Amino acid sequence: MIAAVLLAAAMATSDGQTTDAMDAGHGHMHHMSSPTHQVESHQMEPSHHHHAHQMNADGMVMNANDSVLPRDCQEISEDVSFEIMAGTEFAHGPGDTFGMSQHNLEAQPCSRITVTFMNHDDIRHQWMVHGLPRYLYPGGMFHLEANGGAAITGTFIVPSDRKTYLVHCDMSQHMEKGMKAQLKVGGGDGDLWSIPGISENYIHANDSGLTIGQALGAALLAFVVVLVVPRWRRKGP
Repeated sequence: MIAAVLLAAAMATSDGQTTDAMDAGHGHMHHMSSPTHQVESHQMEPSHHHHAHQMNADGMVMNANDSVLPRDCQEISEDVSFEIMAGTEFAHGPGDTFGMSQHNLEAQPCSRITVTFMNHDDIRHQWMVHGLPRYLYPGGMFHLEANGGAAITGTFIVPSDRKTYLVHCDMSQHMEKGMKAQLKVGGGDGDLWSIPGISENYIHANDSGLTIGQALGAALLAFVVVLVVPRWRRKGP
């Protein structure tokens, strides 16, 4: 009888220790899984708060962001607003068909920038910024598109880098025909090439009065006349 009581007590003690161990192990596993969940939530957080895609009869906005800070910004440094007009009336020079009312824009690092893009033509135009951080802006871009005769407004936040960003219209041949600009953040890191009214354009005249293409053609012709023709004549028929 005494042996049976001692055996039952030993089994109860063993079961209690096993249950406690399992509970402790379960609690440890739960504690370890919690940070992983938090990291995933933090990584996914921007997708719940930005990348706004807005579309209406006037056009569309892609990757709008007025609240999620870039990783290198502690706060919004300033709020900046631009009104940009687009259309044939803003074409700047020879070879340009389209243009914008402003081809050079400036803002401070970590600025929140609101752009109202007004299309004066009957066809669609776009105002796109490239080179933004991809973890915050898919494809590294912020995109406005205004239908003919319409206006559209959107907001984005730039990081702290001192950088010059490309701005252009992505409709076929519109950039090549004059719809190109630059956004300098913190003074930028230089001017981009072929910005109308700002930097040299491959279709603008050089000091000789010839376009670059014409100058290259003239050089090629001179090469043929000076070197190829005399050799051909010496060989004869």
